[in-house]
Amino acid sequence: MIVRPAREQDAPGFLGLAAQVEHWFGAMVEDPGFRAAVDKHIRRGTALVAVPLAGPRLLGGMLFGAKSPTYHVHWLVVCEQQRGTGVGRALMAEAMRRFAVGGPGTVEVVTFGADHPGAVAGGARVFYERLGFSPAEPAPPGPEGGSRQVYRRPV
Repeated sequence: MIVRPAREQDAPGFLGLAAQVEHWFGAMVEDPGFRAAVDKHIRRGTALVAVPLAGPRLLGGMLFGAKSPTYHVHWLVVCEQQRGTGVGRALMAEAMRRFAVGGPGTVEVVTFGADHPGAVAGGARVFYERLGFSPAEPAPPGPEGGSRQVYRRPV
């Protein structure tokens, strides 16, 4: 697996990843705002992808806000077949390295609330906790109406 900056030709792969998680996050594939965010992050160099050594498909993708002192994981998705194999961890490690995330500051992500079905099925909360993030304050509900919570990691 290689983790690299996303390229313009990776945009359809981001939509494919989004389609796999719309049942948890709400509609994204047809959302012009999501498409614009992907395009903006690709242009800025703050979109990362994980790809296999051979083949063009995306194993995972990430949109990262690289402004200190509060960095933001705007979106991170690993394809269903690859969850639990280290793809998400590799994306996070590359973001931290590439964007020189240093202290003092924090990295924040909004993920599922404890009562959201995606919290267990998708493993997001456990994933972030294993990376040193801690649950913080509640966040506004997602577009599908499910609960959300901020997770924070000091750097």
